[in-house]
Parts: sequence; C-alpha cells; structure tokens
Amino acid sequence: MIHRRAFLKEAAGASAGIFFANCGCMQAASAAPQLPGASKRREVTIGGKRAMTIDVHSHCIVDIRELVKDHEEGRSDPFLNPARQRFLDPAHVEDRLQHMDTHGIDLQAVSLFPSYSYWADRELAKRIVQLQNEKISELCAAHPDRFVGLGAVALQHPDLAVEQMDYAVKKLGMRGFEIEGSVNGEDLSAPKFEPFWSKAEELDILIFIHPSGFAEGRQQLGGNGFLTNVIGNPLETTVALSHLIFDGTLDRHPGLKICGAHGGGYLPSYLGRSNHCAEASGNCKPVKKKPSEYFREQLYCDSLVFSAEGLRHLIAEVGADHVLLGSDYPADIDQPHMGDAREVDSVLGVPGISDSDQRAILGENAAQLLGIKNRSV
Repeated sequence: MIHRRAFLKEAAGASAGIFFANCGCMQAASAAPQLPGASKRREVTIGGKRAMTIDVHSHCIVDIRELVKDHEEGRSDPFLNPARQRFLDPAHVEDRLQHMDTHGIDLQAVSLFPSYSYWADRELAKRIVQLQNEKISELCAAHPDRFVGLGAVALQHPDLAVEQMDYAVKKLGMRGFEIEGSVNGEDLSAPKFEPFWSKAEELDILIFIHPSGFAEGRQQLGGNGFLTNVIGNPLETTVALSHLIFDGTLDRHPGLKICGAHGGGYLPSYLGRSNHCAEASGNCKPVKKKPSEYFREQLYCDSLVFSAEGLRHLIAEVGADHVLLGSDYPADIDQPHMGDAREVDSVLGVPGISDSDQRAILGENAAQLLGIKNRSV
C-alpha cells in the first residue's frame, strides 16, 4: 500500500473517473487458473442448472484529486498502487468485464476502495461523496446487467449522510453503502450515528462494513507480516459488529441488514464466547438475543476466508443464507493479493453443503438483499 502522493504521481495522465483497485497486498496461495475460452463467459451450473453469481466485495477508486489537492489529509490518505491501468480506467471497463467472465461472476456490487474521507469538513465531504456516487452510478447505468452500486456517505456528518443516502438510493439507484468500522475513533454504535442507522433501516438497503486496518492498533501491528491487513482488517470488523450488538444498535433497528467484509472478521468464528458473555457474565449488558442469533437475522458475512474448512465453519456458524460471495476484486492483477478470484470455485469446493446452499451463497442471498430481480443469467 502506498500513500496518496505516490498514487497521484503514478496515476498522472489517467482519465478522470473510476479506478478499479484491490484492498489487499499480500500474496494468496495461488493465482486463479486461466480457463479455456477466456473470451467467453463462464457459466456456473449447479445440479445441471444455471446459477447466478453476485460478487458483493469488489472495489473501485473515484478520482477526487482535484477536490482534495489543497488538503494535507487528502494527500496523505493511503491508496493502493494501481496494478495495471487497463483495470483502472473506466474507458477500459471491458477488461474488468473480461475478468468477471473468466471467473464466472455474473454481477458485481461495486464499492469504493476503503480510503475514507472522514476527515473532510461538511462542504468538502458533500462534494467528495457526490462525485463518488455519481461515478459509481454512471458505471452501473452503462452496464446495468453487470453492476450495481454500493455508495459512499460522509458518516462524520450524520445528518449530511442521511441526505446523501436518500438521494443516492432514490436518484442514483444505489443498493447500499460502504462504511468503515469506526469514524474518526468513534464506534458505529455511538448515539450520533442513530440517524444513519434509522435511514438505512427505512430505505431497506445493505450496509457493507469494510475496515481499513484498525487504526487504534497500528502501533502493535507494525513489522513483518502485513499485520495491519492480515490481523487489523478482520479485527476492526470484529470490534465494530460487537459494538453494534452489545450497545443495542441492532435491537433498536431490527430491520438493519449489515454485511461484514472478510468473513465478518473473527466474530463468527468465536461466537460461543460472545454468547457466553451475554448469557452468563455480569459484565455484559442484556441484549435481546444471543450474539449468534443476530448473524441468523440482521448480520451477514462475505465468503472471503481463504480455505474450504474456514468457509464450511462460517456456514455452520451463521447459516448459508447469511453468507455472500466476495472476491475482493481485483484479486490477481499482476500478482495475487489478499483477494481471491477463485472464490466461486472455493464455494463450490466446500464439502457437505447442498446445491441449494451453494446457489444461495453464490448469488441468491445477494440478489435478495440488493433488490436484484428478473436478472437474466
């Protein structure tokens, strides 16, 4: 990962608009295989029947350089070094579509690379989010059969975020919004964010929580191992979801639909401990349900856990109807990163799950959550 100053230098000359990028930088086990007939669209079948595949975890970057050029915070925000320009320039979106076709992805829910501008004042934040959401909307409008949008919000200004959400859903066609696991050090369960959660519930849209390295733990996550990503990202999601459960946000807003990136962090893998606290410890304030039950109702996870056994366990803990396909596109441009372009095959390779569960994870769950109807595959 590089700083935005380096990104600006390397991206000079690129077209203004959307840039596609991955949020991870560590080599995965192996690159996705090149499939025969790469120019043709891979069709995923289960039990002899066509299955729709929807990737809920794929990224882009909207060029906001002109808006933030006079702000030090904007120039120093981390941006990923673009791997190949042809995957970044919206004029070359066919390369992204080709990648989807090769790996059997029918549709992507496109969200921003997680470099949030929560430092921006109200007026600047308004302009940044407007540009970001308009560019994502333009991409989706140009290819309505392949993309839907998960927009941005200026969550540091909750009342403005509410306005942005209403406009983006009703005018730009957004199906949900991506947010960080905290906002300038404040937990998502803080009272100031209640208007945001109320609006999300009212609009009946998906909130995708994508971390950016757990800033509170950066000092302990230095050194070798890319720990800010490997440990920090899932840890940030774990803390965020735990606060939403134990601070009562989910109880106050039973209609919320929230997806945690990277398998929902560590929380789904250790729900027994959270359940025990809720049931037996005086240190846990009462919540209406056991923490595990929120994962059967309001909380969802993407499938990006990198092993068949890990995914099998995730499904066992939260249910197949609460797991969504996620690849963290682009996963293998130039070299494998922390995403996984093989994710369709990873789902198909989980032992012991039924055809109906595979269909649900690959696309049916996301189609329901994102309001994707009558979409031909």
